[in-house]
Amino acid sequence: MPWKYRFLFVLIATLGASNFLSAAEVAKSESPTDPENVYANVDEEYVELIQLFADTLDQVDRNYVKDVDRRALMEAAIRGVISKLDPYSNYIAPEDLERFKTGVDSEFGGIGIQVSTRDGHLVVTSPLFGTPAYAAGIIAGDRITHIEGEETKGLSIDDAIKKLKGPVGTEVTMTVYHPSTFTSEKVSVRREMVQIETVMGDERLEGGNWDYMFDHADKIGYVRVSAFSRHTADDLHKAITRLLDDGMKGLVLDLRSNPGGLLTSAVEICDMFIEDGKIVSTEGRNSPKRVWTAEKEGTLPDFPMVVLIDHYSASASEILSACLQDHDRATIIGERSWGKGSVQNIIELEEGKSALKLTTAGYQRPSGEKIHRFEGDTESDKWGVSPDDGMDVKMSREQKVAYHTYRRLRDQDTIIPHPPAPQPDLSEIDPVLSKGLEQLKAEISSS
Repeated sequence: MPWKYRFLFVLIATLGASNFLSAAEVAKSESPTDPENVYANVDEEYVELIQLFADTLDQVDRNYVKDVDRRALMEAAIRGVISKLDPYSNYIAPEDLERFKTGVDSEFGGIGIQVSTRDGHLVVTSPLFGTPAYAAGIIAGDRITHIEGEETKGLSIDDAIKKLKGPVGTEVTMTVYHPSTFTSEKVSVRREMVQIETVMGDERLEGGNWDYMFDHADKIGYVRVSAFSRHTADDLHKAITRLLDDGMKGLVLDLRSNPGGLLTSAVEICDMFIEDGKIVSTEGRNSPKRVWTAEKEGTLPDFPMVVLIDHYSASASEILSACLQDHDRATIIGERSWGKGSVQNIIELEEGKSALKLTTAGYQRPSGEKIHRFEGDTESDKWGVSPDDGMDVKMSREQKVAYHTYRRLRDQDTIIPHPPAPQPDLSEIDPVLSKGLEQLKAEISSS
């Protein structure tokens, strides 16, 4: 039997038997492995499309000007299929699978950025605090157009991360486009083992500890969460407990440029602030619905709270802000979030030799609305998390550049406890935080 027909028969028999035949249909079939029975039960259009695919591969295999490795051809076809889905689905080839499973954290370092793709461009969603990328001045919204001279347009997230990671101590050279200034520059960043703080205040005290009380006179706390790791919930709980012991009356929770992280961490933090009800749920076309709910035990006292988000708040930070918004536990201030609310499953292929990272479900906020921004969704569609009415605060390009410079310098300084009000004027350098403080003071005075 020619290769094309062997391939076609095996593919249709496998997919047809597993995905298109119901149990009743299989029971009725006297010989499920007979080609005629398989063809009879598979959707006719699907068979025609598989035939087209097999014919194309066969023509390339037999007639292309040069010999082409069949496996390379098939993997290219698989990646082509995946490219029509979303940026978070990916094919993992055999040579990459072991590294994907283990991470090889002891041998490979990174530069400390979270990236995503939008419209084919590789976008920095967050430079993590204290990392080489943060120190180099890379900010959320920057585009990495080249890595080691190779263009990144159309590159998958996983492939981009693979290029950015490498042995600790080595450098990676990137071309970074700054939309805020419409300029590009080449940046060389040294790879390090990335150890990040995920719970931070506004400034550091002497000795390096964070001062979580932003306004000591009005007793307003300020906590930034830069990502959701295994220890984030515990660290956040300790920071808020310390603030409550110091007489905190209201809290600013800053999730700007937070790219997400562990779902379990986001769920734990949601559970700190609400006593009962739905936190988040997942549902897919062929995945069972799963719901996470809050429990009263361990819930923090009810105090006024605002949550700051921006366009680069994504994933777990959207789950947290959506939960607090739907339960009327906090006022959301800033700008609409990224819209990353999808669930990926790892599906083994070739009996475990390769794998498929496939988006199989989406997160839904307590209201039941979706978080994920799917291909084709517009600004008028419902996705992500939007600020509450009257709380939309957008910053100009110039303000964003000034803010990120100010924030980076402030993070690296150590201050004497209880400094005067931040300089320059907060409403100019950080209008989002300024709006949050204004809202909090209004809520505290009215309570």
